[in-house]
Amino acid sequence: MSLNPAATPPAALRPVVARVAALNGACFVVEIAVALAIASVALVMDSLDFLEDAAINLLILAGLGWSARNRARLGTGLAFLLILPALAGAYAAWDKFSDFTPPAPLPLMLTGLGAFAVNLACATMLAKHRSGSGSLTRAAYLSARNDTVANLAVVAAGLTTVFVPSPWPDLIAAGLIAILNADSALDILRAAAAERRAAG
Repeated sequence: MSLNPAATPPAALRPVVARVAALNGACFVVEIAVALAIASVALVMDSLDFLEDAAINLLILAGLGWSARNRARLGTGLAFLLILPALAGAYAAWDKFSDFTPPAPLPLMLTGLGAFAVNLACATMLAKHRSGSGSLTRAAYLSARNDTVANLAVVAAGLTTVFVPSPWPDLIAAGLIAILNADSALDILRAAAAERRAAG
């Protein structure tokens, strides 16, 4: 993995990151509304991912043009930010046991498909910049890429719930999203550490 800070000039990356931040912010609003309406833990987790990704990309906008050492510090902070949705999801999952009913499968599937399309677009926009600006763009790209997998898990949970009316598919999808976030956090920490070493 290249961590060459000159790989992507800030001027070229800035509009891409701004568009990704705006898309993620808009999707958070839509998805959290559906999640609360149908009582889906997986959608709560996924909506928080959108909010987190919007925050990550806004922080990247602020960090463009910084020194490698300062980008590494911000990258470390972003890695810890990835853990927050997992904690929120754990609380939502615990709360789900007080009302152990399955979410409505059709809205779950349709929302998951819409989220997949948005995250795929974001990952595509960020893919060619993922080695630029070190751990910062790496953080944004990994978030978008992993979220496409999470979205497919949400769709699978909705499809399974059609045939097996149970909250377990939704809870399992929420657990997968938490694992993906933890894996991304570790990757970003490694990238930030390498960038810090390269900066001396």
